[in-house]
Formats: sequence, C-alpha cells, structure tokens
Amino acid sequence: MTIKEIARLANVSPATVSKIINNKDQSINPRTRDRVLRIVKEYNYTPYGTVKNLTQPKSFLLGVLLRNVSQCNRLLKGLLDTAQEHGYQLIFLDSHENVETELKHITTLCKNHVDGVLWEPVSQENSRNEQHFQAQEIPVCYINTDDSIPGYSIDFFRMGYALTQKLIDYRHIKIACLLREDSRRSRLVREGFEKCLYDNRVPYHKDMVITPADEDICSNIMRHHISGIVSSHFVDALNLSRHLEELHYYIPTDLSLVSLAEDSCEPFSASQISSITIPYRQFARHVCEALIARCEKKSQEHPAYLFSPDCLLDNEDTIDSPTVLRAKNLVVVGSIHIDITFNVNLLPQTGRTTSILNMSTIAGGKGVNQAVGAARLGREVSLIGYIGHDTDSTLIYDLLKKEQVSTRALQRDMNSQTGKAYIYIVENGESAISVLSGANNALSAADIVRQKHLFKNAGFCLISTEIPMEAAIEAARTARLCGAKNIVKPASIKSIPRELLQYTDIFIPNRKEAASLSPAGLSPEEQAEYFYRQGIDTVIITLGHEGGYLKNNEDAGFFPAADCVAVDSTGGADAFIAALASYLAEGYSLRRAIRIASYAAGICVTRQGVVPALADRSTLETYVKKFESDLI
Repeated sequence: MTIKEIARLANVSPATVSKIINNKDQSINPRTRDRVLRIVKEYNYTPYGTVKNLTQPKSFLLGVLLRNVSQCNRLLKGLLDTAQEHGYQLIFLDSHENVETELKHITTLCKNHVDGVLWEPVSQENSRNEQHFQAQEIPVCYINTDDSIPGYSIDFFRMGYALTQKLIDYRHIKIACLLREDSRRSRLVREGFEKCLYDNRVPYHKDMVITPADEDICSNIMRHHISGIVSSHFVDALNLSRHLEELHYYIPTDLSLVSLAEDSCEPFSASQISSITIPYRQFARHVCEALIARCEKKSQEHPAYLFSPDCLLDNEDTIDSPTVLRAKNLVVVGSIHIDITFNVNLLPQTGRTTSILNMSTIAGGKGVNQAVGAARLGREVSLIGYIGHDTDSTLIYDLLKKEQVSTRALQRDMNSQTGKAYIYIVENGESAISVLSGANNALSAADIVRQKHLFKNAGFCLISTEIPMEAAIEAARTARLCGAKNIVKPASIKSIPRELLQYTDIFIPNRKEAASLSPAGLSPEEQAEYFYRQGIDTVIITLGHEGGYLKNNEDAGFFPAADCVAVDSTGGADAFIAALASYLAEGYSLRRAIRIASYAAGICVTRQGVVPALADRSTLETYVKKFESDLI
C-alpha cells in the first residue's frame, strides 16, 4: 500500500495524505482528515516505507503508563479492545510505584513516537515530567489523579455513598468502613461513606473506620456492635467474612457486608458478597476514546473527567436488617432420629405378638420435629444435635435443607449410628415409642458452649430431654444468659434436675410425663401447681384430645383442643410447641399463642407421621380463621 493508493481510496491528493499522517494538517477539513485516517488504519499503512525525511509521523501507537497494573486486568483489556477498534496498538508500561522507573518509561514512549499517552502518575508532583511529551507534541490524558491535575477517574465517592445508603435502607446505623491505608480508592469510598452518614443523620466516629491490618478487627466489630460493613476492596471483605466465620459470626445473620468488586481479578466464594462492580472496561473505553479524539484532533465536546456508572449491587445475599430489628429466631436442642413407624392393630404387649399392617421411614425426633414445625411457620431456626456416620444422616440433612432449618450446628459422630425411634400406632391414633439414642448421646455441654453465638438473637430455646442432661442444662443456661426464654419438653426421663427447672420458663409435659414427674394421684390442676411451686413461671400440661391445662402467675385453667379426628398422635406435642414458640416470638399473648398452637397440633394429629403432617403458616392461619377469625 502506497501513499498514492491511500489518496485514491480517499479521493484526495497524495500531498493531503502526507500532511495528515505527518501532523501538518491544520488547514485540512476535519471530515477529510477523519476519512484519510480511517483508510490508513484499515489498510495498516506504514509511512516509513515510502516517506523520507519526515519527523514524528503518525505511529497509530498509544502509550499506557500505569502506577501499578497488578489489579487492572479489566482496565487493560478495555483499553486494548477500544484501541484496536480504532486502528491503534498499545504499549503497556508499569511504573511499579517507582518514580525513577516512571521517568524511564516516559523516555521509552517518547522514543517510540507514540501518538498519545494515558498516564497514571506515581506522584502528583511527577506531572512536571509532562514536558517530555509536550516537547514532541504528544497529547496526554491523566487518569486517577487528585484535584490538582485534571484527569479522568471513576467516581468511587459515589459508589461508597451507594454502598452505605444500601445498608441504611436496611435500617443499619452502626456501620463501619473497611479501608486500605494509602489507597486513593479507599479515600474516596470513605468520603462517600461519611457524606452518606451525614445526609442520613447517622452519627460518625473514628471507630467506624477499620483496616485489614487491624489485629483485633473481628473483636472490635463485635465489641462496638457493628451491624454492617462497607468495604472498598472485595478481597478484604472476603477475608473478613472468613475470619468472622471462624469465630462463629456469620454473614448476613450477624453482620451485613457490602463491597466494591474488581471484575474478574477478584477471587469469588460460593456465596457471593453483595457488591458494586467497578466498571473498569467502560472507564477504559471512555478514556481511550477521549485520547484518540485528541490525537486525531476531532472537534467534539470534552468528555467528562469523572466517570459515574450506575451503582447497582449484583445481589443482596449478604445484607439483612440488624439482628436487633429482626423477629427473634429459635434455637432447638433435642433428639434427631429416623422415625420408623408401624401401623398395628394392637400396641405391643408382653407375651403377645403384634401384626404390622404398614410401615414408613422418615426423619424425626423431637429436635427435628420442632425445628421443622417452627421453620414452616416462618421462623429462622437453628438445630443443635448429633447424627451418625451412616446413610440415614443424608436423609436428615436433605430434609432440614429442604425445610430451611440451619444445619451449621449439626455435628456428625463418626463412631455412632443416627438415632432411631420405633413408633407403633393403632387405629385411634394412640402410640407407643421405643428409642435407640445412637448419636444423640454424643451431645455435650461443651458442644452447646461452642454454639453460643446461635443464642444471641434467639427469642426462645426449645429443649427436649431425649439428649444427655448435661447438654440440656447447658442449653437452658446459655439461652438464659443470652436473654432467650426456655421451653422444656420432658421426654424419656423419670425425674427432672432442679438445675434445669431453675432455667425453665415454660414447662410442657404431656399427661403421662406430668404423672411420672410429680407425686402420684394428682389431678392435672394439682400437677401444674406442683411444677409451678418448683419455680417454673409457666406450666402447660397437654392432655391430647381433651386440650390442656395452663398455670402461671396470671392465669390458671383448662383450654380446649382443636375439634379433629386423630389419626396419629405422635407429633401433636411437637407441633404445639413449635407453634407456641413461633407466635410468642411475634408478640402474641400466651393465651392466643396457646389457642393457635392447639390448632397446629390438631392439624398434625389428623395426618400420618410427624414431619409430613406439620402445617405451614398459610395452612394453619387459614384453618384458624375458619373457627376463630379474630385470633390471628
């Protein structure tokens, strides 16, 4: 390709082409110049082959001189793509934060006669080196400078403001900002953070700024009751979340976390942190096109120096309202079994063979039943307990995951099998149960202590005594220390320790359990009075189809059962307890919660099994409104 051929294609004279490619085109029409340059770039014309004795011809080469390129993959890709679209090639140079290295690179760019330079100065004072470019009439576009030098930059202030505003929208007021020292991005994010706090009248103090270098960063977050964090760097946010999880402090349950993210150069976890992606590729296009316009002397308005993208979070998975504003969650500490249910025509008796009419197998145990029952009613539930090292454990995990019960406190005993419950049911719904405790026996007081974080925002702890008594007592003690109330179901015990009684707020035995734990021959009223005098605030004795009896300081009396036909009474008490705790946690009075819980028990006993028979919130409340419309 010769200059004459370029001229023919552009329909101009060879002299005009020569002037344009050698920067002597002041008198040439801009449209003509653009047309010639487009053809020159499309046909990769190199002037050195045919033009002699000309200085500084157009090279269609741009220089990119960055302070540090280690975190700029997307920026570089955006610059390269944009330059190539316009017929230019790039020279990338990294100053490595070093002033002397930067000056050497400036010399290199000048020797290569680049058409223009995108420059991120190591120091703002180094901008005086621009004279080397000016001497050769090489246009420069600065990026990421301070206010003293006009340069292009991403609006990190706006993104920091948007991240903070998102947490405030979720009603957070104790917010910290995770920043790196000596980072321009962190400085601008902090300014946006502080401005957002000011605009929303949220008090600001120095403890609200933390850095990854803080040795006690996690303890400071907990000590100052920080509920939300804005991070300027995704890696720092990810590391913080991992360290907090090691201390059993979880996101977003205990802490909301938002961050900026740097496109593909960040490591991502399975659970993505809610982030605003820094738009490096769009920014790169913006500045590269601005430089090319200056190189080609196009007449257009000057593009904005401050690049302001849409500040939209990619997800809100790691954001929730502060724990103090959320409805109280429930902690369940109880047995975890595989329920093997036999339908029989006669309950097993000594000396008599019982025929099995039908059988089924499903996850159960009072811990599982109560946890699933509460979760179906909309509660956030954590189950503490042990399963074995067997195939039955998979059935339990799958069920709890499906029902959205937290399994983070569920542990596996490698030396035991998962507990089993063998349930015999006759036609009228009465049942007899035999239990193989298995892995349930592994639960200890130390296990409860390790899970103390689960009790921090708990409204109630539901405890059944089919587990080691030391674990039940420690659960009740821990819940009380964390401000939660204890609902205790006494199962499979002949006596109840006074230490457990002193931490019990609501005691719920059935007819047989009440009889075995109190002096013989007492009526339900007398049994309730007996337990009440042991120091228990509220006693509820469940009486099956007869309802139950309530005794506390303010109230005493029977309450009716739901009008229903029992098919399987096994899970009635668990359904009752799950519903009682769920509606008490929402602020319902004890009497109203008992009535709702009676309907939940009624629905459960009309169906076969326990977990399959537990009602969800919609079913329960629709059923209740049919009989007592003013109860819900």
